Amino acid sequence: MRSNPASKILVVEDNEDLAFGLSKSLEEAGYEVDIAGDGATAIEKASAAKPALVVLDLMLPDMSGYDVLKALRGARIDAPVIILTAKGAETDKLHGFRLGADDYVTKPFSVSEVLARVSVHLKRTAGNADDAKDSQVYRFGDVVVTPAARTVTRGGRFVSLKPREYDLLLHLLEHPGIAYTRQRLLKEVWVHQADVHTRTVDMHVAELRRKLEDDASSPRHLITVWKMGYRFDP
Repeated sequence: MRSNPASKILVVEDNEDLAFGLSKSLEEAGYEVDIAGDGATAIEKASAAKPALVVLDLMLPDMSGYDVLKALRGARIDAPVIILTAKGAETDKLHGFRLGADDYVTKPFSVSEVLARVSVHLKRTAGNADDAKDSQVYRFGDVVVTPAARTVTRGGRFVSLKPREYDLLLHLLEHPGIAYTRQRLLKEVWVHQADVHTRTVDMHVAELRRKLEDDASSPRHLITVWKMGYRFDP
């Protein structure tokens, strides 16, 4: 099954056989999996790769899984963490939840149960991300852009943009500080329509400046990158 790069899972387990078996099952379910055999490696990999979910054993050779969990949350890594351990006492579970664990599975476990829990947590995370995206609002100067409603206001007044003007504006807003060539904007915004030329990009940027900048001749936000194209500066 094809892996899903957006669902990278870090398995933190020092038992090589168990780690290998679990990672193979996760990969067969479509996930991209990395393995860490100790706490220090787990923290390093999680900080670098930002996994979508972490499966964490508590009994590690160099530190407690609790300490790993505490370090991850301290580093603002908020991916769901499923603790996978032989320590099944209620006090152990409560301690894990207090430190920020999202789930707790005791050994021996069913692989199908772990896969089901992984799926549930990733779907919930994706749903939260969609909600956050729906509520995203972009602001610069006295301009407010609300993608969920596809509206633009300036100084509290509605600004009428043509569909492609809006698409171009939103694309630049979503990638602040990135310098785009006209050709790349044509490819990503116009999707290279046969009758569209680079001069069209210039015309749309000019209209956006006229409608949204305080001084269209000296723009502060929709910036020309000399001999290249344009970028958005917040």
